[in-house]
Parts: sequence; C-alpha cells; structure tokens
Amino acid sequence: MASPCKKCLLILLDGLADRACAELEGRTPLMHASTPNLDRLAEMGCCGHFHATTPGQALPSEEAHFAMMGYDSTLFPGRGFLEGLGEGFPFNDDDVLFLAHLAFFQAKGGHLLLIEKKPKLPEEQAESFFAAVRDYTGPRGRARFHRARGSSGVLVLSGDLDPRVTDSDPMLPGRPLQAPRPWAGLENDHQALNTAALLTDYLRFAHARLDGHPLNRVRRLAGQPLVNGVLTQRAGRRTWAPPLLQAWGLKVLSLSSAPVYRGLFEFMGAEALLTPEDHDPGREVETKLETALTRLDQDCDLVHLHTKAPDEAAHLKDPRLKASVITAIDRGLASLPSLLAQRDDLLVAVTGDHATPSVGDLIHSGEPSPLLLAGSGVWRDQVARFDEVACAGGALGLLRGREFMLTVLALMDRAKLVGLRDSPRDLPYYPGPDLALGVA
Repeated sequence: MASPCKKCLLILLDGLADRACAELEGRTPLMHASTPNLDRLAEMGCCGHFHATTPGQALPSEEAHFAMMGYDSTLFPGRGFLEGLGEGFPFNDDDVLFLAHLAFFQAKGGHLLLIEKKPKLPEEQAESFFAAVRDYTGPRGRARFHRARGSSGVLVLSGDLDPRVTDSDPMLPGRPLQAPRPWAGLENDHQALNTAALLTDYLRFAHARLDGHPLNRVRRLAGQPLVNGVLTQRAGRRTWAPPLLQAWGLKVLSLSSAPVYRGLFEFMGAEALLTPEDHDPGREVETKLETALTRLDQDCDLVHLHTKAPDEAAHLKDPRLKASVITAIDRGLASLPSLLAQRDDLLVAVTGDHATPSVGDLIHSGEPSPLLLAGSGVWRDQVARFDEVACAGGALGLLRGREFMLTVLALMDRAKLVGLRDSPRDLPYYPGPDLALGVA
C-alpha cells in the first residue's frame, strides 16, 4: 500500500496561464513551449485547473497567493503594506502604506495626464528624483517615499489615518492623475477623509518639487518627457491573520526573488527567503529546487518555490518570449520527475497564481491556471501534457481558493473529519494541538 505524502513542494509559476495567440497559431505560450519534464509530471499524477477566487476574475499576485493559502479576503492587509514589510522599510503599525511610482505626466488644463509610469531612468537620475520627494510634513501628517528599485517604491503616511481610500494611479496613458477619495460609505469618516487629504497634499507637493527639478530642465531642453509626478495604488496597513502553522498545521517556507512575497509570507507567519534573480529562469528554478528539497528533508512541511519569469515576459506582450521562458523553467526542473519516482513521501504541486495574457491590453486576466498534483496516493488520470487545455480534461476538475490547501492536507493524510472538535479553534487538520488531560 502506498505511503501518504509527508512533504509538499509547491512550484508556483507566476502568471503561467495565457490566451490563445494568433502569433502562435492559436496556441498559448505554455502550449507552444517545450516542457517534457512538466509533461512527465502530469503523466505521473492528476491534473485540473486552479483559480484563487472565481473564474473570470482578474487577480494580482499577492491577493491570489493569499486566497490560495486559504485566507479570507477580509484579512488581506494591502499590497502597499506587503511591499513595505518585504523591503524592510521602517513604519509603524498604524501607518498607511501605498505602492507608489514615479511617472511621466503632461500638464494640460490644470490636470496631469499620464504618459508613462515606472519609467526606466539612469540610476543617478532616479535617486535624485526620489531624494527630491522623499519627505513631506504638513498639517494633516507626514509622508515618506522609500525607493525600492527603479522608479518604484513605497509611500508611508503617518497621522490619524485609514487605508480605505482610492488609488491615484490612472492606469492608462492619457488619463489624468486621480484625486484620492474615501471608499463608498466612508464619505464622512474623519480618518479616511484625512488620508485622502494628506495624500492629495503630498501628490501636489511631489509635482511641484519634481516639475522644477534641475534634471527636468535638462530633460525638457533635450525633448525628453518629464518625471513630474508620483502615483499611488493599493493602500494597506498591518492587520492580523492566523499564521500558516496554526491555520494548516504545516511549517512553510517561501523561496522567491521579489520582496512582496517575502512580505506576504512573513505576514502569514512563515519563513520567507529572498533569492537572487537570474537572467536564466531555468538556472534560477534549479537553484531554488535544490534549496527547497534540502529544507523539506530538514525541517519544512511545505515549500513555496516561486518564479516571476513567466509573468514578467507576458507583461512585455511577447508570446514567444514567454514560451521561451517556460521552456527554460522546464529545463530547470529536469531532475524532478526521476526524483519523485524514487520517493513516496513527496507531493509535488505545480500551478500558477493567475493568468497573465501576452496579447491584448489587460494586465492580468481571469482564466484559471493549469494544475498538476503528483505523488504517492495521487490519482493518475489520462492527461499527458501540462497546458491550459490538456489539464481541463484532468480528474481534479477546478479547485478554487482554500480548496487547494484542503486537497494538499488530504493527500498528506492530515485532513480532519468535519465535526471532530479536538481544539477550541475548529482547525482543518489532524492531529490538533495537544491538550492532554492530567489524571495524577
């Protein structure tokens, strides 16, 4: 009889799913890529689809991950907070944090029309522009703009505040910088109004400081667009959510190359290691795989192995580039099928967090991601190819949100029968915390 899996390796290929591309003769980049190792894993296990919420709904990576790990959206702390935490920027628990970017704007009719956000700038210019708008203090509070990389950073607001305000990011070129407003229902909320007002003050301050910056005078003479504004989105603040060890009974490690995932998994009470990016996605994945397997053998129950490469390629709107990235990632997984065949304690899960179309105008789209599970005791279906269409014929069907983690628990023989109450908090795993009765 097959032994139950004791460890889980979750390989998360960010933005994996895509759309049919005319350039690829109606195939997706995943279908076009050469993936013998992922195909072999599909043959060894069971396939289906995964969506973190509802098919058709486009999700950002951080919210898709949060839902995938079984958390309710009401506990989500906001992207700005996760970026600040992952980057290690200083802030207080009652501060409000925004993901923020420098941008090119055109002044017209008393408004700032977006030309390009997150422009690529020489390092010296980027640092000089950030320095000009790094610190603001006014009657409603204080703003500090911390640079992360390139033209992006985290804006930290301090004062009597509430994070439930709208984005100033207009999203599309030609649209004006948006006026921050409280969410619907909070129009008379003092803290939300104060946040919107403080952010408005800062955005006007930033435009004035940047527009008159000496570097912009040089850029103007050279006929170059001006770095003359800051835009913000996805406000957040520290909240509380049960740690993954408490929620699922599993010690979790995240391996990624982006601070937002370190912030997310640290927020969920897990260990999170930032690994260096590599221009070769296959080599990056191979290195992470070696670390993941070592830690699974040592002290971890589940390792989240993440690569951003498919998502980044898709954002360039280049289907062939995305296909080549997926091919490289598959090469980085070359040792995994034979390794899995040799051990009966390992559950391998491969999927994406959301779809990132390499054609069209959308940033992310709502298609589900292909999913495979392979390991001891896992069904074997007839799927022999790991892609969006082939996996639709798999026996797993569509898993959504926390259904993924519940399935992982079941395959690890950790699922608790509904109705058993072995702890004050109704947990989904067994055994729960030890509450031994003393009889002496």
